Amino acid sequence: MQENDYSIDHIMDVTGLFCPEPVMMLHNKMHDIAVGEVLEVLATDPSTKRDIPKFCHFLGHELLQQGERDQQFFYHIRKCEGAS
Repeated sequence: MQENDYSIDHIMDVTGLFCPEPVMMLHNKMHDIAVGEVLEVLATDPSTKRDIPKFCHFLGHELLQQGERDQQFFYHIRKCEGAS
């Protein structure tokens, strides 16, 4: 899947889960992917609109894009070097 100038390397579907599960699962998933890879997160919990950008900012990952489609929220996150 091609979005803008990057490709999606991994997809994590946390639809149907509620805070704090999506962010906890995201934290674990970021440990499993390589620096520079892009993860797409699919979620239905509205609190992810606040929590995932804060997660990225706090831990040093790059939030490339976020939005809504098909009644789901999506986030494209690039794992950055030195990020927690």
